[in-house]
Amino acid sequence: MTNDKTGPDLGDPILGLADAPDPPLSSYSVEDWVSFVFFWLLAFVVFLQFFSRYVLNDSIAWTEEIARYLLICVCFVGAATAMRKMSHIHVEFFYVYLPPAVGRILSTLVDILRIAFLAYGTYQGWKVTEIMELQRMVVIDLPMSLVFGTATLGFALMTVRAVQAAVRHWRTGESALTRVNTEGRHQ
Repeated sequence: MTNDKTGPDLGDPILGLADAPDPPLSSYSVEDWVSFVFFWLLAFVVFLQFFSRYVLNDSIAWTEEIARYLLICVCFVGAATAMRKMSHIHVEFFYVYLPPAVGRILSTLVDILRIAFLAYGTYQGWKVTEIMELQRMVVIDLPMSLVFGTATLGFALMTVRAVQAAVRHWRTGESALTRVNTEGRHQ
């Protein structure tokens, strides 16, 4: 996209925001929609909690607990979206000063360690989810495994997205980390 007055449209130079149109609905993935639903359920429950406490002066007991669990669900499923977009925080400092070949090796190592960590987190989450089948929520009589299962699902989705990103990095020979020098993010 170009701007007739200033050349390429880089958006706000301070915030790095471009005035690009919204992406089409087909560009969103399953984890985007699931986290979207969890987010709006959370917003509804928090509003209900606020309304019942401050307007009706009679707080609904279950809203605080369910809001907490919905926030956990948004966090873990939303983290899969961040993994797909590669928007998690990266330490880019070393890549600015390392030779490109060393940067590629280090980036590959980061991909392997990320996959291993997320796969192990998925495995451990599954074990905890099975254990928590017997534990009930405090206010609502539902198993805590629903919450832990959603977190495990988030870990599993992050693992799949990390594998997809690693394959893409290995095929192209570059990643967001190795592009630090060429994109101009110097310290």
